Amino acid sequence: MARLKVLYGFHAVTARLRHDASTVEEVFYDATRRDRRMQEFLQTAKEAGVRLIAADETRLWGLAHTERHQGVVARATDLPLAQNLAELLDGIDGPALLLVLDGVTDPHNLGACLRVADGAGAHAVIAPRDKAVGLNATAAKVASGAADTVPYITVTNLARALRELKDAGVWIVGTAGDAQATVYETKLDGPVAIVMGAEGEGMRRLTRDTCDEVMRIPMAGTVESLNVSVASGVCLFEAVRQRTIKA
Repeated sequence: MARLKVLYGFHAVTARLRHDASTVEEVFYDATRRDRRMQEFLQTAKEAGVRLIAADETRLWGLAHTERHQGVVARATDLPLAQNLAELLDGIDGPALLLVLDGVTDPHNLGACLRVADGAGAHAVIAPRDKAVGLNATAAKVASGAADTVPYITVTNLARALRELKDAGVWIVGTAGDAQATVYETKLDGPVAIVMGAEGEGMRRLTRDTCDEVMRIPMAGTVESLNVSVASGVCLFEAVRQRTIKA
């Protein structure tokens, strides 16, 4: 029997229904909520043919383990995304665009990074298995459906994984505030993996040493750094811009 995962919140559940409703086992909803947003959601779920179950707050909390479920919780099977680097690299058509997160431990940041990666058309988000957040329900909710479309691949040894990407022809570009070149001066239109470090600490030394080059986002104000998801967006969409020009 396929393993079921929990999705909660209007964005995450609606995105799964639209992407592949056949993977949704059942949807629990707050029957006391009768506002327009809930009615529109229920109509979408009915049209998708999924099983709807009225539930009280206690059951919804028990499923989602948070009060931020918005009255909507679904149980669904995992989508068939790439599970490892080999599967990922075999399935990429065209120059790879990858986001690597080194030491991101906040599920909200992970969810936002997945959302940014989806918007930029990145092929995957890669992270170490240890000292990093897993793809839990909170991250999936913040991702607003991107957790179902962008593979989140965890690796035992990040430096080794980066070397595997190098062997496959992917250029590894790290980000650091003390880098000489800016993101706008760095060539990102080929197969590339952009490595983002944890907020405050940045990339670990071994990770930085494994990179082919490093770049920085020029900061004109008083703050020293950006949130990791914002920084990821700046770098990924600069890569998209360069690829658009090249095409």
